[in-house]
Amino acid sequence: MARSQLVALLGQLSEGDALPGERELAEQFGVSRMTLRRAVDELALDGTLERRPGAGTFVSRSRMTRRIAMTSFSDDMRRRGLQPETRVLSFATRRANRVSAHRLRIPVGDSIVAFDRLRSASGEPLAVETTMIAAALVPGLREDDLSTSWYELLADRWGIIIDRAGLEMEAVLPRPEILSQLGIDAAQPCIQLKVTSLDRNGRVVEVGRSVYRGDRYSLGAELIGPPDHSVQQTNAPRTSKGER
Repeated sequence: MARSQLVALLGQLSEGDALPGERELAEQFGVSRMTLRRAVDELALDGTLERRPGAGTFVSRSRMTRRIAMTSFSDDMRRRGLQPETRVLSFATRRANRVSAHRLRIPVGDSIVAFDRLRSASGEPLAVETTMIAAALVPGLREDDLSTSWYELLADRWGIIIDRAGLEMEAVLPRPEILSQLGIDAAQPCIQLKVTSLDRNGRVVEVGRSVYRGDRYSLGAELIGPPDHSVQQTNAPRTSKGER
């Protein structure tokens, strides 16, 4: 009963609108607060509602479907009519340990640059990105260079063109600091992409991890048959790449 009443109320609201308070809704529907809370929990679980710690419960906004392709976060947001925004969370130069050296295919002890960025669109946090790159590839890179598209910066300043990338994708419950940065609830699953990007010569340029809000993002891809498939395939992406 409470669920159907709540669904009817949602039909009068818009995406992003806040729900009235729990007590007000319970009185309006003539149910107990426990019954109402159960109905809200069910709608939050299926993605209809979104709980925001310290702010309340809101009508969920539709997810942005992101095709996995070699395009940047900034370009993708602009195509949607949104303003891409970047905030640098950390920036450091350090020596590569065995793990990072192996991933970047450089000697242990070589200098690397590592940074974290919060990616937003029109003021809404969408993803936290972590990037590592050999310092020798980007001499003179500074923290204040990173407020724009990373791939545009690589191409314009150092002539580095990302040609392809390896991608691993999984659903995760993010760490507490990422929850805070994205402004989401601890129970909100996210999409994590791990990427290794290469240039046209097969040289590793960067390795990274991106954590996207699961309530605002879904990922799409086009699957094709093997090269000798009887039906010719066209316009299919050669590689997979998370947004940068």
